[in-house]
Amino acid sequence: MSPHRHPYIELLACFAMACLIGGSVPALRGAEPTATTPQPKAMVGAYYFDGWSGHSSRAHDPNEPWAADAPTHLTRRMLEEYPEREPIWGWRNDSLKIMERQIDLAADHALQYFAFCWYWHDNGRALNEEAIRNDPKHTSMELFLQASNRNRMKFCLLLANHAGFEITGAENWRQGFEFWLPYLRNKQYLTVDGKPLIIVFGAGPEHKDGFAAMQAAAKAAGLPGLAIAGCGRGSVQDGYTHRTHYNINEGYTAGAKEVDYAQLVAANRAAWRGSPEQPYIPIITAGWDKRPWEGPTGLNQAPGWYYPDRTPEQFADFLRQAVDWLDRSPEQATKERILLIYAWNEFGEGGYIAPTRGDPDGAYLKALKSVIAPSE
Repeated sequence: MSPHRHPYIELLACFAMACLIGGSVPALRGAEPTATTPQPKAMVGAYYFDGWSGHSSRAHDPNEPWAADAPTHLTRRMLEEYPEREPIWGWRNDSLKIMERQIDLAADHALQYFAFCWYWHDNGRALNEEAIRNDPKHTSMELFLQASNRNRMKFCLLLANHAGFEITGAENWRQGFEFWLPYLRNKQYLTVDGKPLIIVFGAGPEHKDGFAAMQAAAKAAGLPGLAIAGCGRGSVQDGYTHRTHYNINEGYTAGAKEVDYAQLVAANRAAWRGSPEQPYIPIITAGWDKRPWEGPTGLNQAPGWYYPDRTPEQFADFLRQAVDWLDRSPEQATKERILLIYAWNEFGEGGYIAPTRGDPDGAYLKALKSVIAPSE
């Protein structure tokens, strides 16, 4: 394009040429979408859990040779009984090349953001910046920020505020905000109504003063405020501007029981409730089967219910139901029509849509694109 030629003149020229030859109108690189530009049916993202960097606690156990180069959350049971869950790029994901491949796969199939799981150190104590920066569970988010194709997606934080990683006290929340501020100011950071979105796992009323401190710090830093979404609970009075879930499943440690995926879908749908005062971001639990983490050859977790019969077709129908809910309930949702999938890569818990040895052609990603991408 000539530096002296206005982009809208360029657009008109492209349109005129297309009309003459009967072709389609090419999109201008860098041009803002117009009112007539086909848009995705929703803004869909997925949780991203990085248990696939670092090194297994059994890496130096001579009785566990499989663990020599295993990432933190790989287990012997997963290798022996669930090899089909291995991603097409292998169990490790801690390289820039693999992150760029994931971004392209996600963006090519209508996934628009990752919600990266983020962990506090130390539990209930002051900010431990060194431990946070050395936590392998933060590797992928840092690689995302370095990726050459990072502009293809947005990102946000899911604060994994649960046992072992809890943030307590207003001052710690304020310190956390100062640490997160460079992320929140990143042009790729996801916003809701213009405010950076922070999702809080382990939501409860005890963080009210902490959220007030963060909101004050955000405005002092020049931000319009924060959108704070509580997972599962959290009232407006306690500082939660939005609600969502991390996932919805039943019988987490209620004993091994095989359940139909349709029942999981129904449980998710029952939770889709919001209000104009506190919009809801619908969660779509793509699967749940944590048997690779149960027992002594797993992570010693207690057995729970599992839903092994999921299919890409069921997942696509689940997505259509979520889009329909957005259409019918705009007053309960965000104006950006945000949806959240659990998850991109929870391979241990059975909630994943990333392509694997058992799904090398990315059937779940194709299902996502078929429902969410704008019509041709």
